[in-house]
Amino acid sequence: MVSAFLLHFTFLILPFHRLSLTLVCIVNTPNETTSRSQSPISTSEPLDHSQAQPLAHVTAVDPNNPPWGLPSGILTWVGSVALLYVVGIVVVLPYALTHIKGLDPEQVKQFLLTDKTAVFLQIFSAIPAHLLTLFIAWAVVTRFGKRPFWKTLGWSWSERFGFWKSAGLAVGLLLVGLGVSKLIGGEPTLIDQIVENSLASRYMLAFLAAASAPFIEELVYRGVLYSALHKTIGMVWAVVIVSVLFAAVHVLEYYNNVGVILVISILSVSLTLLRAYTGKLLPCYIVHLVFNGIQAILILIEPYLPHTAPDLEQKAPALTMLWHTVRPLL
Repeated sequence: MVSAFLLHFTFLILPFHRLSLTLVCIVNTPNETTSRSQSPISTSEPLDHSQAQPLAHVTAVDPNNPPWGLPSGILTWVGSVALLYVVGIVVVLPYALTHIKGLDPEQVKQFLLTDKTAVFLQIFSAIPAHLLTLFIAWAVVTRFGKRPFWKTLGWSWSERFGFWKSAGLAVGLLLVGLGVSKLIGGEPTLIDQIVENSLASRYMLAFLAAASAPFIEELVYRGVLYSALHKTIGMVWAVVIVSVLFAAVHVLEYYNNVGVILVISILSVSLTLLRAYTGKLLPCYIVHLVFNGIQAILILIEPYLPHTAPDLEQKAPALTMLWHTVRPLL
């Protein structure tokens, strides 16, 4: 069993090693070129600086026409997904190898899904995976520091869509999602199992949902990948492809709950359409952050709510009544 585990890990890590080398080599050269006048400049006459263009205008970058191409966009996305799996294996493997000796494959699966330390390590592994993904995206966007990171991504507000509209859209999407998931229903998801596994896993999951996941996912999907697709095949297909890929990756976490999959699909389409509408990435991040942040707060406070802490029913009957009214919506 140990040798099989190591063999499986080897077959996963080797292709990704080649992928990481390819990512570093395929970063496209910038599209911007500085035009020079063909006529010679006379040194005897002063230059007319009033005719010169401002430097900001010359170096401005359109997020929908980025200096990287489609191969870099696709490989950044592939790398972000592969890192989650590869780093997860690397982090949990040393602990797992000391506990799975003599277990059959089904027992190993149950161990990885139920052991508190194994579950926590799998969630924790997303942090180094996200940091490595950030480095890859930074290398592609800036060409290893030769271009500005935030401006090239379009990390700013749109005149038509500011903070409050973004936050309002997030709350609206969350309410729609809660209604859809409640109406359709479904089995407990992998996330539900993680939340119930231990308080440490619950806190780590809430941290990832609010702190790193919205930023890294928006950076990869509607930052690097969408920009490359928009430049290459146009806005419509860019919206379709990015929306499908974002939803498809999350299906692995919610495969047994059609309602939640539908909610993720609605969120994916909404975020990508917002990116197309505004031409900016910051509104998408705020929508994603508020959407995940509210759920992260619910994850954190759930153990202390009336249905999990019966003594609160006597100490705070009004709070208990309010919670029993709201909880069916959640």
